[in-house]
Amino acid sequence: MDSNNKKFTEIYNAYYKKAFYFAKSYVHDEGAAEDIASESLIKLWEQLKLKDLDPIVPFLIAILKNKSLDYLKHEEVKRSTLSEMASWRDYDLSIRISSLEACDPDEIFSGEVEAIVSKTLQSLPAQSRRIFVMSRFQHKTNNEIAQTLGLSAKAVEYHITKTLKLLRVALKDYLPAFIFLFI
Repeated sequence: MDSNNKKFTEIYNAYYKKAFYFAKSYVHDEGAAEDIASESLIKLWEQLKLKDLDPIVPFLIAILKNKSLDYLKHEEVKRSTLSEMASWRDYDLSIRISSLEACDPDEIFSGEVEAIVSKTLQSLPAQSRRIFVMSRFQHKTNNEIAQTLGLSAKAVEYHITKTLKLLRVALKDYLPAFIFLFI
C-alpha cells in the first residue's frame, strides 16, 4: 500500500464513525448518513492533496454540514411535491364525489337535456346531423354509414367527432348526460 492510500485509510478510520454520527444526527437516515460521511471524507482527501489543512476537523465538519444541508433541502422539496400531489388528488376526489352526488338520473333524461340536444343537432349541416343520428340513434357502424352515404369512414368519423365536440360544449352543465348518451 503506497503512502497516499495509507494516509487516506488513516483519515478514513479516524473520522468515518464521527462523520457518520454527525450526518445521521441531522438526516435521520442511516443510508444517507453513510453516503454523506463517505463522500465528505473523499472530498476532504481531495482537498488535502491540493493543500495542507491543519486542523482538518473544522474543514470536515463544514463539508459534512453542506452535504447534510443539501440532502435535507432535497428531502424538503420531495416532501413538498408529494404533499402538493396528495392535495391535488384530494381536491380531484372531492370534485368527483360532488359531481356524482349532484348527478340526478331524472335530470339526465329531462326535457331540458333533450331540448339542448335537439337544438344542437338542428344547428348542424344536414350531412353531419344525418351521420350522427345514424351513428348514435340508429346504432350503425362508421363503415355502414360510409357505405350508405357513399363517403369514406374517415369522413364519417370527422362528422361524428365534430358533432360530439359541439354537444359536449352545449351539455357542459350536464356532463353525466353527455357521457351516458353519447360516449
